[in-house]
Amino acid sequence: MYRVWNFLANYSILLILGALIALVWANLDPAGYHHFVGFVIWDHAPIGHAHLHPEGHPLAGQVAHRTLTLHYLVNDLLMALFFGIAAKEVWEALILKNGSLRGKKAATPLVATLGGMLGPVTVFLGLALVFGSETYSAVANGWAIPTATDIAFSYLVGRMVFGAGHPAVRFLLLLAIADDAAGLIILALFYPSAELAPLWLLLSAGAAAGVYVLFNWLPRMRDRGNQARPTSTWVRKTLSFWPYLIAGCLSWYGFMQAGIHPALGLLPIVPTIPHADRAFGLFSEAEQYLTDLLNKIEHALKHPVEIILFFFGLMNAGVEFSAMGEATWLVLAGLLIGKPAGILIFGWIAAKPLGFGIPQGMRMVDLLVIGCVAAIGFTVSLFIASVAFEVGPVQDAAKMGALFSFSAAVIALIVGKLTRVQRHPV
Repeated sequence: MYRVWNFLANYSILLILGALIALVWANLDPAGYHHFVGFVIWDHAPIGHAHLHPEGHPLAGQVAHRTLTLHYLVNDLLMALFFGIAAKEVWEALILKNGSLRGKKAATPLVATLGGMLGPVTVFLGLALVFGSETYSAVANGWAIPTATDIAFSYLVGRMVFGAGHPAVRFLLLLAIADDAAGLIILALFYPSAELAPLWLLLSAGAAAGVYVLFNWLPRMRDRGNQARPTSTWVRKTLSFWPYLIAGCLSWYGFMQAGIHPALGLLPIVPTIPHADRAFGLFSEAEQYLTDLLNKIEHALKHPVEIILFFFGLMNAGVEFSAMGEATWLVLAGLLIGKPAGILIFGWIAAKPLGFGIPQGMRMVDLLVIGCVAAIGFTVSLFIASVAFEVGPVQDAAKMGALFSFSAAVIALIVGKLTRVQRHPV
């Protein structure tokens, strides 16, 4: 557990630093900040923001050329590594023996996760309707923004509220990982980056199938019955991660051309990489001693992804305080009201009527505190806001709501005191 503390603390510090610099910069010199974010690295590039042929052109609606900007480089290309790490943890938790999201022990957190997504959507859209049809039309596409839970910050605050040894901390971590998995699905299905061209997904599927068969399944088949595993060892030591890097690039390109957000482009490749036979728990300390390729790749990406998250905060958190509007309060209401209510209600349904129960040492009221902690949306909420709306006042207002979700940490500490949470230091 100490490893996850250090791991998430490192990620959080650089991300917060980038966000703070962006906030200060955008409010002191908004023109300079937006010029920096939109800096053109390569016009008429093979990747980047798509510019379509205008109406009346024979190829109207199709991509005329692409522009690679600094914002695109960070959000669409480099953030694929962050989502790849998230996918790695979800994959292991779902598939491997002793995976954290397998079996009855994960039932209540999974049902609570459903509530933690439906609650915010209901509050967000319901209040938008109350504000009027004009507001609803303007903000409806941002319904998924308050469904997100920032795993890093939620985990850190959860330890502050409950103590490192409280069973509610592990419950919260399971919920956050399941929330991440659902968030990846939502991004892929509901927020395409361009007009859908699903045939390009065959490139991603082919890259995943090819790299799995040639560099994972086939070496293991040739080594069957030979404990020395010479073929698998040669592939791992000689070829290392290179086949999967090439497959990842092809899959990413397939996602971009298919119109699905390319930051998710590594998801088909992650399950193809050789991995340990069992899970040791989310970000378990034991993983640092594993020599399987999947864990080695994750460890190698740790520091690069920390730097990427710094630039993600810098690229996306630069919102002027004057941008606050109805979308700000709708996102906040979805997170601060809908998230705790949904987790409490659905968690209770799973624990009592459905009979799944809750971990020993947890009280039912702890679900409310967990819901308050999980209301910190930040990273993924910012990301969804950047793809849900066009650049402009609605996007800025929604991003401000994602940033203000940090207030959930204070609320969680207060609710923890009021409900007399018994902290478990170890």
